[in-house]
Amino acid sequence: MALRTLASRKALVAAALGGARPLPAARGVATFALPDLTYDYGALEPAISGEIMQLHHQKHHAAYVANYNKALEKLDAAVAKGDASAVVQLQSVIKFNGGGHVNHSIFWKNLKPVSEGGGEPPHEKLGWAIDEDFGSFEALVKKVNAEGAALQGSGWVWLALDKEAKKLRVETTANQDPLVTKGINLVPLLGIDVWEHAYYLQYKNVRPDYLSNIWKVMNWKYAGEVYENATA
Repeated sequence: MALRTLASRKALVAAALGGARPLPAARGVATFALPDLTYDYGALEPAISGEIMQLHHQKHHAAYVANYNKALEKLDAAVAKGDASAVVQLQSVIKFNGGGHVNHSIFWKNLKPVSEGGGEPPHEKLGWAIDEDFGSFEALVKKVNAEGAALQGSGWVWLALDKEAKKLRVETTANQDPLVTKGINLVPLLGIDVWEHAYYLQYKNVRPDYLSNIWKVMNWKYAGEVYENATA
């Protein structure tokens, strides 16, 4: 019973972090759905091509969701059977695919077409916090770009609020690890995907160019709302 409760809580945490609502499955296991985008695939051009956006959303994110749901079903079955070995074995699969779903659900909200305000710098509370913790908006961008470019292999670079320290931090996570793996006190404000599937078709192996251009479509309004809710 304890394992079943733990599995349910993990699913609920993932749903909260990813901004997606779990859907009731026939067997009673919470499942997750690919979130719709609020803009067309080509709406972020020229910063990010429509082809990349479509493949990224329809293929990569969709695969994480499908594999996450399969893993949760297997976990439920393993817990019901009392198969502790299978429960342990499934944790890495759940972390990878669940993390991929959580991270991408945040990522799509972090982006916005220029015509709708994408790229406009942060204002008010978040803007003031950036100046206080990094010195300037330009200094923050430089730090995020440097850490994202230096990240070996695949992963994510984040702007986070440390609720305990009451300060903004730049963090990186490997593979599809969600930011919560760096600390339960960290709230993701912005996450940039630096897996090659996020940019290779357009930028080839020049990750720094991708990082420089993604700021042109960054949704600082969303980040500001998350910041204000977390500090309220």
